[in-house]
Amino acid sequence: MGMDYGLKLELSQKLVMTPQLRQAIAILQLSTQELAGMVEQELLENPVLEEDAPFQDTDTAVEETAASEPESITDYFDWAEYFNDGTDTGGVTRNEDKPSFEIFAAGESSLHDHLEFQLHLAVLENDAREIGAYLIGCIDDNGYFCGTTADAAQSLGVTEERVNQVLRVLQTFDPPGVGARDLKECLLIQVEQKGIHDRLVRLIIEHHLDDVAAGKFKIIAEKLNCTPHEVQKAVDVIRTLDPKPGMVFGRSGDLQYITPDVTVEKVNDEYVILVNDTNVPRLTINSFYRQVARDVDSDARKYLEGRLNAAVWLIKSIEQRRRTLYNVMEAILDMQREFFDYGPKYLKPLTMRKVAERVGVHESTVSRAIANKYVEVPHGLYGLRTFFSAAIQGMDGEDVAASRVKREMKELIQNESPSQPLSDQVLANMLTERGMAISRRTVTKYREELGIASSSKRRRY
Repeated sequence: MGMDYGLKLELSQKLVMTPQLRQAIAILQLSTQELAGMVEQELLENPVLEEDAPFQDTDTAVEETAASEPESITDYFDWAEYFNDGTDTGGVTRNEDKPSFEIFAAGESSLHDHLEFQLHLAVLENDAREIGAYLIGCIDDNGYFCGTTADAAQSLGVTEERVNQVLRVLQTFDPPGVGARDLKECLLIQVEQKGIHDRLVRLIIEHHLDDVAAGKFKIIAEKLNCTPHEVQKAVDVIRTLDPKPGMVFGRSGDLQYITPDVTVEKVNDEYVILVNDTNVPRLTINSFYRQVARDVDSDARKYLEGRLNAAVWLIKSIEQRRRTLYNVMEAILDMQREFFDYGPKYLKPLTMRKVAERVGVHESTVSRAIANKYVEVPHGLYGLRTFFSAAIQGMDGEDVAASRVKREMKELIQNESPSQPLSDQVLANMLTERGMAISRRTVTKYREELGIASSSKRRRY
């Protein structure tokens, strides 16, 4: 069979993700805090961008920008068509006079700072202070001493007994239980510091922690020659102790505050939606570079046009994010009106597809719009994903939100008899009587998701 070369011309269509589209998708998924950080970075990298003055009208600024640009640059975008649609997306103007919450929240000390402060106050010799500082550096975020005293002694060039003496001093510091080498030692330190003189408590900590975790109170009672009731009382005392004493200070660098991305306020029996972007700098095009673009050579002009194009796309993407977020929240408010009026108990089943159809976008756009975002409503702060819940078929034919089933189930467990806790099958029957057709297996799944133990482990002797 012969082979030859040839040219062929054909037309085809394919979907291409442009850099601008990727940027718009990425911006849509950002929370308010992440968006503010990204905008600050863009201000540093793109010379044609600058922060707009507070209280300046956005539409006016855009019209002035478009009017002053050369024709070849303004052809890239039609600002009037984009912004002049009469949509109020609930934007909030930056208020520089209002102090940030982080000013008051910053400055909390870490676990290591807290321990070093106590070390300086302790009456110790100089070598003991050096050993103590080294040991504090070996304590993890949970408050446990990592490594061995033998390794510490070798590193410091002292005896292991000396290291143990200093470690025992550290174990008297606040929080109680800090500096322990394992869970057993941590709990025993707290028992000693709190003055708990119950022999049964000590025996259970020393020999039966695994049985406690498995709820084998009868087995423990047989081994210790006591009643299950006495074992359960001792376990109640043990559960008042902190297995991770260092966590009261949080993990290093993990301190974060939730800023609501949207606020829904009730004014005169009507709800008002505000997109909270007060911490996001308002962007505009630097007028100096617009003037320079008229007078430079072709290479410099090409670079400036690229920077101007990127800047305008960024501004457009941020505005599109704000508009999409407002429209999605407006659809959620309309579909979950009873939730906003009466609280979480009236949450209805809702899918992203229904919201997408209402807003006129793709389902994936709704998913990105609600990702990592929170809304502040009159009765609390909620993640936007809270409003989307699977449906359970009700006895009357109407769907019931899975979150509502979990709340009902939690209430039943809270009101159960401690000596006769409700089994999963009994819970399923009781929920069915309340109009929620649910199987025992589903009850077990929801109970585990709520972190509730089984009926055998909830029983009180």
